[in-house]
Amino acid sequence: MVISVIRVVALCVALASLRAESSIEQPYRTAYHFQPPQNWMNDPNGPMLYKGVYHLFYQHNPYGPLWGNITWAHSVSYDLVNWLHLPHALFPTDPFDIKGCFSGSTTILSDGKPAILYTGVYSNDSQVQNLALPKNLSDPFLTEWVKSPLNPLMIPNNGIDPKNFRDPSTAWQGPDGMWRVILGGNLNGQGTAILYQSKDFFTWTRSTNPLHSSVKTNMFECPDFYPVSINGNYGVDTSSQDKFTKHVLKASFDGNDYYILGSYTPQNDNFSAENDFLDSGFDFRYDYGKFYASKTFFDSSKKRRISWGWIAEMDGDANAVKKGWSGLQSIPRSILLHKTGKQLIQWPIKEIETLRARNVSIQEKQLKGGSVLEVLGVTASQADVEVSFDLTNLKEAEFIVPDGVNPRALCSQQTASFRGMIGPFGLLVLASQGLTEQTAIFFRIFKSHEKYIVLMCSDQSRSTFRDGPDKTTYGTFIDIDPRQEKITLRTLIDHSVVESFGGNGRACITARVYPALAIDNQAHLYAFNNGTVDLTISRLDAWNMKKARLVSANI
Repeated sequence: MVISVIRVVALCVALASLRAESSIEQPYRTAYHFQPPQNWMNDPNGPMLYKGVYHLFYQHNPYGPLWGNITWAHSVSYDLVNWLHLPHALFPTDPFDIKGCFSGSTTILSDGKPAILYTGVYSNDSQVQNLALPKNLSDPFLTEWVKSPLNPLMIPNNGIDPKNFRDPSTAWQGPDGMWRVILGGNLNGQGTAILYQSKDFFTWTRSTNPLHSSVKTNMFECPDFYPVSINGNYGVDTSSQDKFTKHVLKASFDGNDYYILGSYTPQNDNFSAENDFLDSGFDFRYDYGKFYASKTFFDSSKKRRISWGWIAEMDGDANAVKKGWSGLQSIPRSILLHKTGKQLIQWPIKEIETLRARNVSIQEKQLKGGSVLEVLGVTASQADVEVSFDLTNLKEAEFIVPDGVNPRALCSQQTASFRGMIGPFGLLVLASQGLTEQTAIFFRIFKSHEKYIVLMCSDQSRSTFRDGPDKTTYGTFIDIDPRQEKITLRTLIDHSVVESFGGNGRACITARVYPALAIDNQAHLYAFNNGTVDLTISRLDAWNMKKARLVSANI
């Protein structure tokens, strides 16, 4: 008991007096995105708020910077910005998880206690679902977790592929008091959200019907299922079945996190989706760039739903070994249903603004066609930028028939250097002097009969002059009417990651960037307009970003 008290006091002191970890001269190490001190990291797991402390678990290799030896690492925070790294919560030590403690979720049970459900892998590669509970609820950081003696609780049977049965979601409770959870699977060649029910969270029974399956996809990974409020500016608890909600089903596949909206009837566990994944014209994703295996949780203190996603490296295993680390987490994002009810909107959590330092502002500045404007006075390798563009000559927009047009392919074929009519216009970030290196986040405006089409791109084709790193260009159409609102962009720049939010969060694109010239104080930031039509920067604000505090507990 004395040892436990000493441990808690030591952790409290450490978290209260966080100091920046000693800097290592690595140009691609981020300053305010979440990363462990070293080694491999992938999926975020089990984020939660418990007694005023935010917890984030994540997939981690304690022994090296490449995938393997997968454990549940654990960090805590009071503000979702500054973090204390704790001892690992789960190690692969038992027959039911000997080949890895893989992804899962936390659920706050009816009595207020947290519980972890996670995927374990037997030596024969069969995947099963396990339970872990806190060892000491008086420990505010829940540093120790105990695996249930009843493990495994769910096993693959009745046609489930034992190698494709994983990633339990946060559980929710129906009006009958029963707990529900979904697992990612592949049944008869279809991506499937397999539904299980339990009265006590220990004994689980598979439901006759899955929550959802899709003939258009393969394996569902890291499924998530939660309600969002209609016409609301707040998030709702995972178990809410208010009539003024829609439900979101998210599944990770083909390198992206896709979602669909629908209505959920808890009495018969029927999820009536408005559209299926990959339906024509309904390419809804959390992020159209490098963002995967996301996990959400309900923050009851501020009535909001928050999401994290894994951002992988794009410069190869050899460089990961050289750096000694691989992978990071996105900035936590709040998730709401857009007022149209058609799609989600995402935005960086408010707390990230506490890192903003010096501000540079530009207002009502004309940006002639073919011009570039440098934004001076900001640390361009570590910045937060918000800009809005005013367009007054929309009649010059080029004609397009969007049906059948792949926006990503269009962005790749006609990059930022292409001379269009209205656009490309936007930001050049992590750019070198002379623009040999640049990452462009830009828009183009087209017209299609009686409406306008807005294209958003993140162009990495010139992000570095060296060979090796992936230079994929990403893109999507955004449901914006430029006659009714300005075109807006917010971009978070953090050395090797660029997260961009277009249309006030209606489209997000994340990119990994590895410049050779535009590093640290050699990086520059520009606004640009490569179209032939002039436009106006209505307002641009850029802030230097301070470094988040990430420290490790020595216990």
